[in-house]
Amino acid sequence: MINRELLDPESIAVIGGSNDLQKPGGKILQNIIDGVYKGALFVLNPKEDQVQGQASYRDIRQLPPVELAIIVVAARFVPDIVQHLINYQQTKAFIIISAGFSEESTGGKKIEQKVVEMVNAAGASLIGPNCIGVLTPSYHGVFTLPVPKLSLTGCDFISASGATACFIMENAIPKGLTFARVFSVGNSAQMGVEDILQYMDETFDPAISPRVKLLYIESVNKPQMLYKHASSLIMKGCRIAAIKAGASEAGSRAATSHTGALAGSDLAVDKLLQKAGIARCSGREELINVASVYMHKELTGRNIGIITHAGGPAVMLADALSREGFHVPPIKHPKAKELAEELFPGSSVGNPIDFLATGNAMQLGKIIDYTDKYFDEIDAMAVIFGTPGLSPIFDVYEVLDDKMKTTAKPIFPILPSTLTAREEVNDFLNKGRIIFPDEVLFARALGIAYNTPPPSMPDSADTSVASKLSSVKFERTSSGYLSPAEVATILDLAGIPRVPERVIHSEKEVADAARELGYPLVMKVTGPVHKSDKGGVILNVGEEVTAREYFRELMKIEDASGVMLQPMIKGQELFAGIKYEENFGHLILCGMGGIFIEVLKDFSAALAPLSRKEIMNMIRNLKIYPILKGVRGQKGINIELYADIIQRLSELATNVPDILEMDLNPLMAYGDKILAVDARIRLKAD
Repeated sequence: MINRELLDPESIAVIGGSNDLQKPGGKILQNIIDGVYKGALFVLNPKEDQVQGQASYRDIRQLPPVELAIIVVAARFVPDIVQHLINYQQTKAFIIISAGFSEESTGGKKIEQKVVEMVNAAGASLIGPNCIGVLTPSYHGVFTLPVPKLSLTGCDFISASGATACFIMENAIPKGLTFARVFSVGNSAQMGVEDILQYMDETFDPAISPRVKLLYIESVNKPQMLYKHASSLIMKGCRIAAIKAGASEAGSRAATSHTGALAGSDLAVDKLLQKAGIARCSGREELINVASVYMHKELTGRNIGIITHAGGPAVMLADALSREGFHVPPIKHPKAKELAEELFPGSSVGNPIDFLATGNAMQLGKIIDYTDKYFDEIDAMAVIFGTPGLSPIFDVYEVLDDKMKTTAKPIFPILPSTLTAREEVNDFLNKGRIIFPDEVLFARALGIAYNTPPPSMPDSADTSVASKLSSVKFERTSSGYLSPAEVATILDLAGIPRVPERVIHSEKEVADAARELGYPLVMKVTGPVHKSDKGGVILNVGEEVTAREYFRELMKIEDASGVMLQPMIKGQELFAGIKYEENFGHLILCGMGGIFIEVLKDFSAALAPLSRKEIMNMIRNLKIYPILKGVRGQKGINIELYADIIQRLSELATNVPDILEMDLNPLMAYGDKILAVDARIRLKAD
């Protein structure tokens, strides 16, 4: 739990504060002093009476009451110190900088657990251990550099890694990105990234709370909490970007179905962030650039006007924007000719608007004014302006700053001359501006920011599947897979249409089954999971003699328990499935069917429960979507029916949580029908 004492303490004690500024206890005290902390500041150091000009106590029993304790001593001393502070100093907030806890050993983990129990019993807050600390506008409680200027107009930043937090701030500050509060959670013994995000959601004040949140996550321990509070913050008008490191595919390696082989823990994380509306970034630079995009006026369309005095960067930017799905449309407004007359001969107003290396501040101002007022085909402007160093360009950046205040359309400043025009760029940054030094990285960040969908909210729940299946008792095999008859029962109760079938166990049953289903037939061995790999699927069986012969061959396959007969149908092969991912719930997948799904990997995924909008987006994101719609005279499939089947899988996963893996592969689409031709379901062990 986060409390006032952690965020805005009236008194702080640095336990282990030092005069040695090369030690964490010395540096953290210096940072607090340099940050002009306005409350009472104390030090506990058994060897000193004064540390860095602050009163120092040799004995913890002499320490006055204190609201926040920042602890920088060896792990083995921490439990006794915390207990004493709780009992006698009424301390309600703790930041444990020290290492040597659960990240190091079993013994360290026991110490950590003991401290958490104490803190929880006291109703206090704990950040760490093994962290760099906390930065708020009230105090600079970190032992590292840089310490950015803090303002509630900047970004909130929560990081699982202290070093990563430092490196991100190190890179962000020179670009003008500002911060509001920084939390390094370390081992997350009491509070992790999700808990702090919860606090930010529950205390959000639209008048003063920071609108941009940055996350560095190494493990998602509370996915539902992350989804709930991230999506809530975004619905309140916030923007959130995150790096999730440490992807693991252990779950995929253990899977036995197509669905399981495709889905893994990192896919689940990716889809959780997507469902919550969080922009996922691949690294520090990308996170900083996405945050910088968020700190500008919001982009409302895909049409970008490029304003430049350098042709090469403009071409690279146009290419990069195109890759991200943006447009650099030609400017056809009659006013374009009038604008051209205001520029030097040879300038182009076609988009990119190139006003040459000799272009000046006045011309830049006119271009921005025309683009903002007249060129309706443009939604935002990217201004590229550097310098060869022949003359100062303060006036150019002054105009750029003024126009960014007054234009209705967003302006993104791409200023590549951070060395040659260092003074001018710094002057621009000192006005509170944020810059993008590289046009291609800017385009990538703009794409991530714009293309991240808003949070997905599930449609009203349908519990009919659960009620229908409540009385059905399933007999799991040793592998957890259900029998074909039980699979058929589930499909029928869930409302998923399937091809008629008969499972036979003796050759004498062939004739009756074939007569019932009609030739030509498909014959499949039952028992093995991947029948095709073992030669267990035979197509176009046209007569009884052949069917009997194939029955005998199929029953010779290892693990064969019977043979399934189905009428032979042809059409577009599709796939849909379910995969349970520990802590996250069920992933629903759809895509290209047949034997190529794992090779071509043309599939979409999302976390259940799914809204109809999510389902349609999954289908539209498939590479084969144009084929599904119908192309070059070929009739498409019934996409609404495909969406219905995916929706029923979502309902099935939501209402039958025991499902570990489920494959519908292939689903055969022909005419206005889509039928499940083959299905496998694996349940959790009893």
